[in-house]
Amino acid sequence: MNWVKALPENELPQGNRQVVKIGQQAILFINHKNQIHAVSNKCPHVKLPLKKGEITEDGAIVCPWHHSTFDLRSGNVKDWCTWPPAVGSILGKISQQKPLTVFPTRLQEGSIWVALPES
Repeated sequence: MNWVKALPENELPQGNRQVVKIGQQAILFINHKNQIHAVSNKCPHVKLPLKKGEITEDGAIVCPWHHSTFDLRSGNVKDWCTWPPAVGSILGKISQQKPLTVFPTRLQEGSIWVALPES
């Protein structure tokens, strides 16, 4: 993993979120209950932005486009959208459950750091 300084800690107060572009990756940082989460800002369905998704009380994000729900800690699918039968057969692979990409974070020297895979 390659640790990268993403943003100053004071730029992400409790309850806020911010998208930071690091290389080719758009990462959504979320401060939920004073825990910093970093996830891909692309929904696994059709790669639409997640920034405006609802954050649930139990620490999940709901896709604003398809209403699938993902755990912020693990990226696991908690609830997958249901496609109407006619649409689901047309969309094929888009309707397959896929986890959200999550990135480890740490706070150090007043900054939020994120670990990215080595390229």
